[in-house]
Amino acid sequence: MQRRARQIKDHAAEAALFRRRALAGFLGVLAGLGMLGGWYFRLQVLRHDEFATRSEANRLRLVPVAPARGLIYDRKGRILADNVAAWRLEAVPERAGDGAKLLASLQGVVALDDEQKAQFLRDYRAARPFKPVTIKLRVPDEEVARFAVDRWRFPGVELVPYLGRIYPYGALFAHVVGYVGRIDEKDMAALGDAGGAYSHTGKTGLERHYEQQLRGKPGYRRLETNVAGRTVRALDTVPATPGTDLRLSIDAELQQAMVDAFGQLEGSGVAVDPRSGEILAMVSLPGFDPNLFVNGISHADFKALNDNPSRPQFNRVVLGGVAPGSTIKPLTALAGLDSGLRTPGDRVLSTGVFRLPGMRGRGWLDGVHGWTDARKSIYESVNTYYYELALDMGVQRYDAYMTKYGFGQKTDIDLAGEIEGIVPSPASKMKYAKQRWYPGDLVNSSIGQGLWKVTPLQLARGVAAIADGGWMRRPHLAAEQRAGFDAPWQPLPQSPAVRISDRPDNVRVIQEGMAMTTTGSGTAARVFRGSPYRSAGKTGTAQVVNRAAAAVDPRSLPLWKRHRALYIGYAPADEPTIAVAVAVEGGGFGADTAAPIVRKVFDAWLLGRMPAPPQPADALAPATRPDFSDVRGTPGATPVAREAKTP
Repeated sequence: MQRRARQIKDHAAEAALFRRRALAGFLGVLAGLGMLGGWYFRLQVLRHDEFATRSEANRLRLVPVAPARGLIYDRKGRILADNVAAWRLEAVPERAGDGAKLLASLQGVVALDDEQKAQFLRDYRAARPFKPVTIKLRVPDEEVARFAVDRWRFPGVELVPYLGRIYPYGALFAHVVGYVGRIDEKDMAALGDAGGAYSHTGKTGLERHYEQQLRGKPGYRRLETNVAGRTVRALDTVPATPGTDLRLSIDAELQQAMVDAFGQLEGSGVAVDPRSGEILAMVSLPGFDPNLFVNGISHADFKALNDNPSRPQFNRVVLGGVAPGSTIKPLTALAGLDSGLRTPGDRVLSTGVFRLPGMRGRGWLDGVHGWTDARKSIYESVNTYYYELALDMGVQRYDAYMTKYGFGQKTDIDLAGEIEGIVPSPASKMKYAKQRWYPGDLVNSSIGQGLWKVTPLQLARGVAAIADGGWMRRPHLAAEQRAGFDAPWQPLPQSPAVRISDRPDNVRVIQEGMAMTTTGSGTAARVFRGSPYRSAGKTGTAQVVNRAAAAVDPRSLPLWKRHRALYIGYAPADEPTIAVAVAVEGGGFGADTAAPIVRKVFDAWLLGRMPAPPQPADALAPATRPDFSDVRGTPGATPVAREAKTP
């Protein structure tokens, strides 16, 4: 009995334990269902809008719309930097798969050379999975058609319309306008989130200096896609804001006239309007074709440019520091007058040789000019006058005046990379030559030799200041801008002019001496004989070899040993409208090669002897260009965009 009772009691205990466990399990399940229900309520009710938006985003894609780059015109409205409609082929890594296999499958559809393949694979490996990578720019029409037929074979690969940059006048404006190049990682980092909208950015010239204004602001298109990521339809578009257009002060015909005046010679030249600082022409020769760089220059073309000893990519106008030679004399004479150390009538005797006190030996050679005043020192280029003047001034005062005239400092032209140059001084000689200063260094400096380094642009600014009665202005290329095709042109603000002399009568003496350079016994009289207008100028020769070879006919020397020929001048002499500075590499003497170039430029500008207007190259046939109304942001903003049709 007791055993039976114990069994009943144990059974009852087990049943009670089971009920407790079952109740706990039920309560646990009930709590879980409650939590699940609460979670579903949170998702479906409380956060419905948020997750609905996320769900919508899974089938929507924002595609950036690149703005049309601003156009660049010359003063007469000729387009110097244009946009043309084109196609580029892009691949998204996460959808296109292995890059090497993709290139293999594209064989026969799109032609790719080894450089393009290598560039794509480098970019493809470094790119984020969702960022498109360019396979090929400027895809020809035949390849566009072939790809359209086989498009289904290439998931994640798309043809994208864009505006490509072209330079219709090629090398003529290479050093002025510059060029754009494909955007790199550094550019992407600088642009941030907006970088994905751009394929190119300014690399040199005006394209680089005005990059922010020219590139515009991107827009976007909202596309609906299917599960495979293919576009179903376009929902809406926020148009891009096109870049700012620029109108330059440069005249394309005068630019061509200056190039023609150089002929086969190498060097640089600048023509400035002395009344405003507007640059009318600016050349650095030899030049190069900037179109080579837009979509990535080939190794062969890049090697040819780099191996060229004449350095076509080197902009001599703002980077080419040269000794000014005798072209510095008008400003040195002005410094003598303004300092009070000389009057216009003070005379110095030129006997043919100049020696420092106590100096033995050959000394500094000069022609026998007799008694020389300020005017004669300019038009006959009498060295002795300047030797004595510089010694009387002393190096500190001499340097102060040369700095006042704009040397040893940038002109602030709207081009990147301009050098400051060097004004000779004890400090600069120690810095660059690691040598101490001697009195003879100042004698050399007074006639533009020695440690001097100036750019042709600095010389142009200096002669323009003399032409304008002592007012020095900032030289500039861009004169006007506009924010849209239909917007009015607005002048770009310029810094105020600065006086380099408070004595107009002293400036007038310098002007008279320079005007006599082109007449009578002046050093450039032969070149300007018979001219229907009066001009003023100064010849110059910058020695490259030592004095022992200075008397040698430069035409008998190798080009790299020949002196640089220089000339500065302005015309008409009484009411100047143009000032020019020219430096000829290996040109010998200024009167022989540089002055004739300036004479031709003056004739073109003042007498209308311009060459035939340069003809722009048609870089892309107008047929089958894509429509870019949404890319530009303002439909029909340019003639190219207006005529474009979608294939």
